[in-house]
Amino acid sequence: MSQTTPNHTLVVSGWAGHDRSGKVTPFTFKRRENGVNDVTIEVLYCGICHTDIHHLKDDWGITRYPVVPGHEITGVITKIGSNVKEFKVGDRVGVGCLACSCLECEYCKDSQEQYCENHQFIYNGIFWDGSITYGGYSKMLVADRRYVVHVPEGLPMDAAAPLLCAGITVFTPFKDYNLLEGPSKKIGIVGLGGLGHLAVKFGKGFGHHVTVISTSPSKEAEAKVRLGADDFIVSTNSEKMQAGKRSLDFIIDTVSAVHSLGPILELLKVNGALTIVGAPAEPMGLPAFPMIFGKRSVRGSMIGGMKETQEMMNYCVEKNITCDIEVVKTDEINEALDRLARNDVRYRFVIDIAGAKTCNGA
Repeated sequence: MSQTTPNHTLVVSGWAGHDRSGKVTPFTFKRRENGVNDVTIEVLYCGICHTDIHHLKDDWGITRYPVVPGHEITGVITKIGSNVKEFKVGDRVGVGCLACSCLECEYCKDSQEQYCENHQFIYNGIFWDGSITYGGYSKMLVADRRYVVHVPEGLPMDAAAPLLCAGITVFTPFKDYNLLEGPSKKIGIVGLGGLGHLAVKFGKGFGHHVTVISTSPSKEAEAKVRLGADDFIVSTNSEKMQAGKRSLDFIIDTVSAVHSLGPILELLKVNGALTIVGAPAEPMGLPAFPMIFGKRSVRGSMIGGMKETQEMMNYCVEKNITCDIEVVKTDEINEALDRLARNDVRYRFVIDIAGAKTCNGA
Protein backbone atom coordinates (compact mmCIF):
# COMPACT_ATOMS: atom_id res chain seq x y z
CA MET A 1 0.00 0.00 0.00
CA SER A 2 1.05 3.60 -0.48
CA GLN A 3 -0.37 7.04 -0.04
CA THR A 4 -0.61 7.50 -3.80
CA THR A 5 -0.34 5.64 -7.08
CA PRO A 6 0.77 7.09 -10.45
CA ASN A 7 -2.75 8.32 -11.29
CA HIS A 8 -2.92 10.39 -8.10
CA THR A 9 -2.35 13.76 -9.72
CA LEU A 10 -5.14 15.90 -8.26
CA VAL A 11 -3.78 18.24 -5.59
CA VAL A 12 -6.25 18.66 -2.74
CA SER A 13 -6.39 20.81 0.38
CA GLY A 14 -7.65 19.19 3.56
CA TRP A 15 -7.08 18.68 7.27
CA ALA A 16 -5.20 15.72 8.70
CA GLY A 17 -4.03 14.23 11.96
CA HIS A 18 -0.37 13.26 12.11
CA ASP A 19 -0.05 11.77 15.59
CA ARG A 20 -2.04 10.64 18.63
CA SER A 21 -2.66 14.19 19.85
CA GLY A 22 -6.08 14.08 18.21
CA LYS A 23 -5.48 17.41 16.50
CA VAL A 24 -5.76 18.19 12.81
CA THR A 25 -3.75 20.69 10.79
CA PRO A 26 -4.03 21.89 7.18
CA PHE A 27 -2.73 19.22 4.82
CA THR A 28 -2.11 19.13 1.08
CA PHE A 29 -2.25 15.73 -0.59
CA LYS A 30 -3.14 14.04 -3.89
CA ARG A 31 -6.23 12.14 -5.01
CA ARG A 32 -6.65 9.86 -8.00
CA GLU A 33 -7.89 11.07 -11.35
CA ASN A 34 -11.58 10.53 -12.03
CA GLY A 35 -11.96 6.98 -13.45
CA VAL A 36 -14.67 5.49 -15.63
CA ASN A 37 -16.78 4.52 -12.60
CA ASP A 38 -15.95 7.60 -10.55
CA VAL A 39 -17.54 10.90 -9.70
CA THR A 40 -15.57 13.93 -8.56
CA ILE A 41 -17.29 15.84 -5.77
CA GLU A 42 -16.79 19.34 -4.46
CA VAL A 43 -17.21 18.80 -0.74
CA LEU A 44 -19.57 21.29 0.88
CA TYR A 45 -20.10 19.81 4.35
CA CYS A 46 -18.70 17.01 6.47
CA GLY A 47 -20.01 15.77 9.80
CA ILE A 48 -17.74 15.05 12.75
CA CYS A 49 -18.26 11.58 14.20
CA HIS A 50 -16.86 10.00 17.40
CA THR A 51 -15.13 7.54 15.07
CA ASP A 52 -13.04 10.44 13.77
CA ILE A 53 -11.69 10.98 17.29
CA HIS A 54 -10.88 7.29 17.70
CA HIS A 55 -8.91 7.29 14.44
CA LEU A 56 -7.15 10.58 15.12
CA LYS A 57 -5.97 9.30 18.52
CA ASP A 58 -5.33 5.76 17.24
CA ASP A 59 -7.55 4.39 20.01
CA TRP A 60 -8.05 1.17 18.07
CA GLY A 61 -4.42 0.76 17.00
CA ILE A 62 -5.22 0.79 13.26
CA THR A 63 -4.60 4.39 12.21
CA ARG A 64 -2.37 5.08 9.23
CA TYR A 65 -0.96 8.58 9.64
CA PRO A 66 -1.48 11.07 8.16
CA VAL A 67 -5.22 10.47 8.47
CA VAL A 68 -7.83 12.71 6.84
CA PRO A 69 -11.08 11.87 8.69
CA GLY A 70 -14.67 12.39 7.63
CA HIS A 71 -17.34 9.94 6.49
CA GLU A 72 -20.48 12.09 6.55
CA ILE A 73 -19.96 14.00 3.34
CA THR A 74 -22.28 16.08 1.18
CA GLY A 75 -21.33 17.97 -1.94
CA VAL A 76 -21.91 18.59 -5.63
CA ILE A 77 -20.64 16.52 -8.55
CA THR A 78 -18.18 18.33 -10.81
CA LYS A 79 -17.11 15.44 -13.07
CA ILE A 80 -18.36 11.97 -13.99
CA GLY A 81 -16.75 8.90 -15.55
CA SER A 82 -17.88 7.35 -18.83
CA ASN A 83 -19.67 4.45 -17.08
CA VAL A 84 -21.65 6.72 -14.75
CA LYS A 85 -25.32 6.86 -15.73
CA GLU A 86 -27.11 7.47 -12.43
CA PHE A 87 -25.44 10.83 -11.71
CA LYS A 88 -24.69 13.98 -13.66
CA VAL A 89 -22.60 17.08 -13.12
CA GLY A 90 -24.34 19.39 -10.65
CA ASP A 91 -26.12 16.64 -8.71
CA ARG A 92 -26.34 16.96 -4.93
CA VAL A 93 -24.80 13.81 -3.47
CA GLY A 94 -23.63 12.19 -0.30
CA VAL A 95 -20.83 9.79 0.59
CA GLY A 96 -20.77 7.78 3.79
CA CYS A 97 -18.40 5.27 5.31
CA LEU A 98 -17.74 2.98 2.36
CA ALA A 99 -15.13 3.53 -0.35
CA CYS A 100 -15.31 0.08 -1.93
CA SER A 101 -16.14 -3.59 -1.46
CA CYS A 102 -15.51 -6.75 -3.47
CA LEU A 103 -18.83 -6.54 -5.42
CA GLU A 104 -18.86 -10.35 -5.77
CA CYS A 105 -19.61 -11.87 -2.36
CA GLU A 106 -23.09 -12.81 -1.10
CA TYR A 107 -23.30 -9.64 0.97
CA CYS A 108 -22.39 -7.30 -1.88
CA LYS A 109 -24.91 -9.04 -4.14
CA ASP A 110 -27.55 -8.67 -1.42
CA SER A 111 -26.95 -4.91 -1.03
CA GLN A 112 -25.22 -5.42 2.31
CA GLU A 113 -21.83 -4.15 1.20
CA GLN A 114 -21.03 -3.06 4.75
CA TYR A 115 -20.57 -6.72 5.73
CA CYS A 116 -18.27 -7.62 2.85
CA GLU A 117 -15.02 -8.97 4.32
CA ASN A 118 -13.10 -6.86 1.82
CA HIS A 119 -14.93 -3.57 2.25
CA GLN A 120 -12.79 -0.50 2.78
CA PHE A 121 -13.74 2.72 4.49
CA ILE A 122 -13.68 6.18 2.94
CA TYR A 123 -10.71 7.08 5.14
CA ASN A 124 -7.90 5.04 6.70
CA GLY A 125 -8.74 2.23 4.27
CA ILE A 126 -7.00 0.69 1.26
CA PHE A 127 -8.67 1.35 -2.08
CA TRP A 128 -8.71 -1.09 -5.02
CA ASP A 129 -5.55 0.47 -6.45
CA GLY A 130 -3.63 -0.06 -3.20
CA SER A 131 -3.67 3.56 -2.08
CA ILE A 132 -4.72 4.80 1.35
CA THR A 133 -8.13 6.46 1.41
CA TYR A 134 -8.62 10.01 2.65
CA GLY A 135 -11.96 11.28 3.93
CA GLY A 136 -14.19 14.30 3.86
CA TYR A 137 -12.16 16.82 5.84
CA SER A 138 -11.07 18.06 2.43
CA LYS A 139 -12.12 20.31 -0.42
CA MET A 140 -12.86 17.57 -2.93
CA LEU A 141 -13.33 13.83 -3.17
CA VAL A 142 -13.22 11.21 -5.93
CA ALA A 143 -15.63 8.37 -5.20
CA ASP A 144 -16.77 5.24 -6.99
CA ARG A 145 -20.35 5.77 -8.20
CA ARG A 146 -21.55 2.61 -6.43
CA TYR A 147 -20.86 4.16 -3.02
CA VAL A 148 -22.55 7.51 -3.64
CA VAL A 149 -26.18 8.47 -2.97
CA HIS A 150 -28.41 11.30 -4.10
CA VAL A 151 -29.28 13.99 -1.55
CA PRO A 152 -32.91 14.77 -2.42
CA GLU A 153 -33.97 18.35 -3.01
CA GLY A 154 -35.53 19.60 0.19
CA LEU A 155 -32.84 18.21 2.48
CA PRO A 156 -30.39 20.92 3.58
CA MET A 157 -26.89 19.82 2.68
CA ASP A 158 -25.42 20.61 6.09
CA ALA A 159 -28.06 18.94 8.25
CA ALA A 160 -28.21 15.98 5.85
CA ALA A 161 -24.49 15.19 6.15
CA PRO A 162 -24.70 13.23 9.45
CA LEU A 163 -27.41 11.04 7.96
CA LEU A 164 -24.66 9.29 5.96
CA CYS A 165 -23.35 7.66 9.15
CA ALA A 166 -25.38 8.50 12.25
CA GLY A 167 -28.67 8.38 10.37
CA ILE A 168 -28.18 5.10 8.54
CA THR A 169 -26.70 3.49 11.67
CA VAL A 170 -29.98 3.89 13.56
CA PHE A 171 -32.28 3.51 10.54
CA THR A 172 -30.99 0.02 9.74
CA PRO A 173 -32.06 -1.65 13.03
CA PHE A 174 -35.61 -0.35 12.55
CA LYS A 175 -35.68 -1.93 9.11
CA ASP A 176 -34.07 -5.17 10.28
CA TYR A 177 -36.87 -5.66 12.80
CA ASN A 178 -39.63 -4.69 10.35
CA LEU A 179 -40.39 -1.50 12.27
CA LEU A 180 -40.66 0.87 9.31
CA GLU A 181 -44.39 0.30 9.19
CA GLY A 182 -47.09 -1.74 10.87
CA PRO A 183 -48.49 -1.67 14.40
CA SER A 184 -47.02 0.70 16.96
CA LYS A 185 -44.38 -0.80 19.23
CA LYS A 186 -42.72 0.41 22.40
CA ILE A 187 -39.18 1.39 21.50
CA GLY A 188 -36.31 2.34 23.81
CA ILE A 189 -33.36 4.52 22.83
CA VAL A 190 -30.29 4.39 25.09
CA GLY A 191 -28.36 7.65 24.89
CA LEU A 192 -29.40 11.01 23.47
CA GLY A 193 -26.43 12.06 21.40
CA GLY A 194 -25.78 12.23 17.68
CA LEU A 195 -27.18 8.76 17.05
CA GLY A 196 -29.78 8.75 19.80
CA HIS A 197 -31.60 11.91 18.82
CA LEU A 198 -31.97 10.63 15.26
CA ALA A 199 -33.22 7.29 16.57
CA VAL A 200 -35.94 9.18 18.45
CA LYS A 201 -36.91 11.03 15.28
CA PHE A 202 -37.07 7.82 13.26
CA GLY A 203 -38.99 6.02 15.99
CA LYS A 204 -41.64 8.72 16.11
CA GLY A 205 -41.67 8.98 12.32
CA PHE A 206 -42.45 5.26 12.10
CA GLY A 207 -45.31 5.71 14.55
CA HIS A 208 -43.86 4.06 17.64
CA HIS A 209 -44.01 4.89 21.36
CA VAL A 210 -40.48 6.05 22.17
CA THR A 211 -38.75 5.99 25.56
CA VAL A 212 -35.34 7.61 26.01
CA ILE A 213 -33.00 5.96 28.53
CA SER A 214 -30.25 8.28 29.72
CA THR A 215 -27.89 8.92 32.63
CA SER A 216 -28.66 12.65 32.41
CA PRO A 217 -31.89 13.84 34.07
CA SER A 218 -31.34 17.26 32.47
CA LYS A 219 -32.07 15.77 29.04
CA GLU A 220 -35.69 14.86 29.83
CA ALA A 221 -37.19 18.14 28.63
CA GLU A 222 -35.04 18.02 25.51
CA ALA A 223 -36.14 14.47 24.74
CA LYS A 224 -39.83 15.09 25.27
CA VAL A 225 -40.39 18.68 24.20
CA ARG A 226 -37.86 19.15 21.40
CA LEU A 227 -37.71 15.63 20.00
CA GLY A 228 -41.15 14.31 20.87
CA ALA A 229 -40.21 11.28 22.97
CA ASP A 230 -43.11 9.81 24.94
CA ASP A 231 -41.24 8.74 28.08
CA PHE A 232 -37.87 9.20 29.75
CA ILE A 233 -36.05 6.91 32.16
CA VAL A 234 -32.97 7.95 34.13
CA SER A 235 -30.86 4.80 34.00
CA THR A 236 -29.15 5.58 37.32
CA ASN A 237 -32.52 5.70 39.11
CA SER A 238 -33.14 2.14 40.28
CA GLU A 239 -36.81 2.80 41.07
CA LYS A 240 -37.50 4.14 37.58
CA MET A 241 -35.63 1.25 36.00
CA GLN A 242 -37.59 -1.23 38.12
CA ALA A 243 -40.86 0.42 37.12
CA GLY A 244 -39.89 0.08 33.47
CA LYS A 245 -39.18 -3.67 33.59
CA ARG A 246 -40.70 -5.69 30.74
CA SER A 247 -42.18 -2.59 29.12
CA LEU A 248 -40.31 -2.34 25.79
CA ASP A 249 -40.42 -4.41 22.61
CA PHE A 250 -37.15 -3.21 21.15
CA ILE A 251 -34.15 -1.13 22.25
CA ILE A 252 -31.38 0.57 20.29
CA ASP A 253 -28.27 1.23 22.41
CA THR A 254 -26.29 4.16 20.97
CA VAL A 255 -23.86 4.75 23.85
CA SER A 256 -20.16 4.62 22.97
CA ALA A 257 -18.93 4.39 26.59
CA VAL A 258 -18.70 1.12 28.52
CA HIS A 259 -21.89 0.52 30.51
CA SER A 260 -23.91 -2.29 32.03
CA LEU A 261 -26.28 -4.14 29.72
CA GLY A 262 -28.09 -6.12 32.41
CA PRO A 263 -30.46 -3.38 33.60
CA ILE A 264 -31.20 -2.39 30.01
CA LEU A 265 -32.10 -5.96 29.08
CA GLU A 266 -34.55 -6.09 31.98
CA LEU A 267 -36.54 -3.29 30.33
CA LEU A 268 -37.40 -5.61 27.44
CA LYS A 269 -40.53 -7.71 27.26
CA VAL A 270 -40.26 -11.46 26.77
CA ASN A 271 -38.88 -12.01 23.24
CA GLY A 272 -37.63 -8.42 23.17
CA ALA A 273 -34.48 -7.47 21.29
CA LEU A 274 -31.56 -5.14 21.96
CA THR A 275 -29.43 -3.82 19.10
CA ILE A 276 -26.05 -2.29 19.93
CA VAL A 277 -24.84 0.43 17.57
CA GLY A 278 -22.49 2.28 19.93
CA ALA A 279 -18.87 1.16 19.88
CA PRO A 280 -17.24 1.20 23.33
CA ALA A 281 -13.48 0.76 23.23
CA GLU A 282 -13.60 -1.89 25.97
CA PRO A 283 -15.67 -5.12 26.10
CA MET A 284 -19.04 -4.94 27.83
CA GLY A 285 -20.33 -7.75 30.04
CA LEU A 286 -23.38 -9.63 28.78
CA PRO A 287 -25.24 -11.22 31.73
CA ALA A 288 -26.92 -14.50 30.92
CA PHE A 289 -29.93 -14.45 33.25
CA PRO A 290 -31.79 -11.42 31.77
CA MET A 291 -31.49 -13.13 28.39
CA ILE A 292 -32.44 -16.62 29.55
CA PHE A 293 -35.40 -15.63 31.71
CA GLY A 294 -36.77 -13.19 29.16
CA LYS A 295 -35.96 -15.05 25.95
CA ARG A 296 -34.29 -11.83 24.87
CA SER A 297 -31.76 -11.38 22.11
CA VAL A 298 -28.80 -9.06 21.66
CA ARG A 299 -27.25 -8.21 18.34
CA GLY A 300 -24.98 -5.61 16.83
CA SER A 301 -25.43 -3.47 13.75
CA MET A 302 -23.28 -1.07 11.79
CA ILE A 303 -24.18 1.17 8.87
CA GLY A 304 -26.54 0.08 6.10
CA GLY A 305 -25.85 -0.90 2.50
CA MET A 306 -26.00 1.59 -0.32
CA LYS A 307 -29.54 0.72 -1.43
CA GLU A 308 -30.72 1.09 2.15
CA THR A 309 -28.86 4.38 2.56
CA GLN A 310 -30.65 5.86 -0.45
CA GLU A 311 -33.95 4.57 0.93
CA MET A 312 -33.22 6.36 4.20
CA MET A 313 -32.37 9.62 2.43
CA ASN A 314 -35.64 9.46 0.50
CA TYR A 315 -37.56 8.75 3.69
CA CYS A 316 -35.92 11.68 5.46
CA VAL A 317 -36.98 14.20 2.85
CA GLU A 318 -40.49 12.76 2.88
CA LYS A 319 -40.78 13.06 6.67
CA ASN A 320 -38.60 16.18 7.01
CA ILE A 321 -36.07 14.39 9.23
CA THR A 322 -32.58 15.87 9.50
CA CYS A 323 -29.88 15.97 12.13
CA ASP A 324 -29.80 18.75 14.70
CA ILE A 325 -26.43 20.32 14.06
CA GLU A 326 -23.93 23.00 14.95
CA VAL A 327 -22.02 24.21 11.90
CA VAL A 328 -18.34 25.05 12.44
CA LYS A 329 -15.72 26.65 10.23
CA THR A 330 -12.60 24.79 9.18
CA ASP A 331 -10.47 26.70 11.68
CA GLU A 332 -12.79 25.48 14.44
CA ILE A 333 -12.36 21.75 13.80
CA ASN A 334 -10.04 21.10 16.73
CA GLU A 335 -12.31 22.98 19.12
CA ALA A 336 -15.25 20.94 17.87
CA LEU A 337 -13.33 17.68 18.33
CA ASP A 338 -12.50 18.66 21.91
CA ARG A 339 -16.11 19.56 22.63
CA LEU A 340 -17.37 16.35 21.04
CA ALA A 341 -15.05 14.33 23.29
CA ARG A 342 -16.80 16.03 26.24
CA ASN A 343 -20.25 15.43 24.69
CA ASP A 344 -20.68 19.20 24.47
CA VAL A 345 -22.80 19.34 21.30
CA ARG A 346 -26.50 19.20 20.41
CA TYR A 347 -26.25 16.93 18.52
CA ARG A 348 -23.71 16.81 15.71
CA PHE A 349 -20.93 19.08 14.54
CA VAL A 350 -20.79 19.68 10.79
CA ILE A 351 -17.79 21.32 9.13
CA ASP A 352 -18.58 24.00 6.58
CA ILE A 353 -15.85 22.87 4.18
CA ALA A 354 -16.75 25.25 1.35
CA GLY A 355 -17.30 28.30 3.56
CA ALA A 356 -21.00 28.62 2.78
CA LYS A 357 -22.40 28.30 6.33
CA THR A 358 -26.03 28.29 5.24
CA CYS A 359 -28.04 27.08 8.22
CA ASN A 360 -27.65 25.97 11.81
CA GLY A 361 -30.13 23.24 12.56
CA ALA A 362 -32.73 20.77 11.49
